[in-house]
Amino acid sequence: MSSSRNSKRSGASARWLDDGSNRIAIKIKQREEESVSREEFDVVVKELENERLEHAKTKALLFKESEKLQFALGEVEILLKQLDREKKAFENALESIKNKALKESTKNDKLISKCNEIENQMEKQDDILTTKEVQIKELCHLLAEQKEALKQQVTDFEIQKQQDAYIAHVLKGKKRKTFGKFPHVPK
Repeated sequence: MSSSRNSKRSGASARWLDDGSNRIAIKIKQREEESVSREEFDVVVKELENERLEHAKTKALLFKESEKLQFALGEVEILLKQLDREKKAFENALESIKNKALKESTKNDKLISKCNEIENQMEKQDDILTTKEVQIKELCHLLAEQKEALKQQVTDFEIQKQQDAYIAHVLKGKKRKTFGKFPHVPK
């Protein structure tokens, strides 16, 4: 029995050895497939180091650019605040100018209205003066006619006076002549 056990063991061992070596071979094959050569490993490690170096450079560049961006954003914020102040100042100045222009426009309208009123008064005054000048010319003409008439009357009166004086003188001379012939009878 012991020999039959031994033969059974050796058969099982042989099978186990066969199965075990197959398993080991399979595992070794799997490990070979899963593993890489030292050269490939060194290349991958070198690439990883290069990638880490590039990553560090990119990170440093990103940090540097982020600082620039933050600075630029700060500048933009300052410029936006300055622009807002200038915009408010411009709007205030514009509003002030609009108000001043409105006041000037109102003032100009009042002055234009006043000028128009003065022009109307001047036209009325001119009409009155023209009427007065016409009346004065008419009165001067009438005065000249009256003066001429008076002058004529004075001349006529002077002539009449001279004629009366001449007649009186002639009559007086005749009276003396007749007086001497007739006695003077008192009345």
